[in-house]
Amino acid sequence: MLVDVDDDVQLCVEALGEPGAPALLLVAGGGWSMDWWDDDLCARLVDRGLRVIRYDHRDTGASTTWPAGAPGYTSRELLTDAAAVLDALGVDRAHVVGLSMGGGIAQELALSRRARVTALTLIATSPIDPAAGDLPGPTPAIAALFAGEQSGPEPTDPVEALVEGERPFAGPGAFDEARVRAIATRVAARSRDVAAAGNHFLLGSDAGGPTDLGALAGLPTLVVHGGADPLFPPAHGRALAAAIPGARLLELPAMGHQLPPRESWDELVDALLALH
Repeated sequence: MLVDVDDDVQLCVEALGEPGAPALLLVAGGGWSMDWWDDDLCARLVDRGLRVIRYDHRDTGASTTWPAGAPGYTSRELLTDAAAVLDALGVDRAHVVGLSMGGGIAQELALSRRARVTALTLIATSPIDPAAGDLPGPTPAIAALFAGEQSGPEPTDPVEALVEGERPFAGPGAFDEARVRAIATRVAARSRDVAAAGNHFLLGSDAGGPTDLGALAGLPTLVVHGGADPLFPPAHGRALAAAIPGARLLELPAMGHQLPPRESWDELVDALLALH
């Protein structure tokens, strides 16, 4: 379904499960549409009694897009979009699950709209609180990738480009190419403009709200981080868990900067449900 979040913007939203079940809002990473939240993982969560809500960020999937290289919004709008999705579905409070950029949005949402968040699950992300201190940067390979120094021509086929875009971020042996290719095929078919998703990486990271993660004391929180994350090395997940009083850290050794690998889903779902 398409929902209006302001006069000019529509977001594509999908809700799975019973309307009266506890709501779980999935907030994807930068450049990701809702499709990257694996269908099988969503089905497991629904089977465990949750109402799973996922949506296409601006500039992804079937949501409103801007020309590639010219986003007509700021990171603040990505935050308010998450709350607008809950409003559109009549959901007062939700367990918010954010991955990478979505994890930053989830932290900001919990700090600025605490009454709307029942629990937090923060995956492959970094603390937004400056008090967390200096944390290690990405691996040299990922730094070179962002600097445009990677070798070889970029794929021209959109599906191949999406697959190859995910490959460097996976942990060793944790890149499920068949799964990634199937999702990439759907992303390419559903997207108004695949290239527009890159606009997320042109935005500043400051949404202008509170950043003191200590204020989230008492909010059930799970931090899930990869022991092989090349973008946010494990120290980021450990610092995030330490910054939120009472947070539990689930560190998955084989996981990179990605959705947790399929073999970890039983442990992941159990840990996530334990927050309810």
